[in-house]
Amino acid sequence: MKGQTNKQILTPKLQRRLRKSMTDAERRLWQALQRRQMSGFRFRRQHPFGDYIIDFVCLSAMLAVEVDGGQHGESKIEDAARTEFLQRAGLCVLRFWNNEVLRDTEAVTETIWKALQTPPPSRPSP
Repeated sequence: MKGQTNKQILTPKLQRRLRKSMTDAERRLWQALQRRQMSGFRFRRQHPFGDYIIDFVCLSAMLAVEVDGGQHGESKIEDAARTEFLQRAGLCVLRFWNNEVLRDTEAVTETIWKALQTPPPSRPSP
């Protein structure tokens, strides 16, 4: 996972603001991911990486979880570029819609749990 994180997104104020203004879906999913509840894996929320801030990431499992709202329906190209960037860095990326998380949290957490049971992808060579 090599690379430089954009200095603009490293400011603690931005990360703090994003953590405080989480969507209802992000809040609900965080309740299931925090405090190593998911098979002992540690997740971080609003984690800076490259030019992006990942909603939730488990670095030891190389797993990124993105929770998308309605605005992402219009930004498919940007989301695809973001996913490709994260995958090239060696992360497995899971994407869920807000309504999916709110409507069926158990199925979402089960999908995340299954991804955690899969060995992380091998790191790309430099």
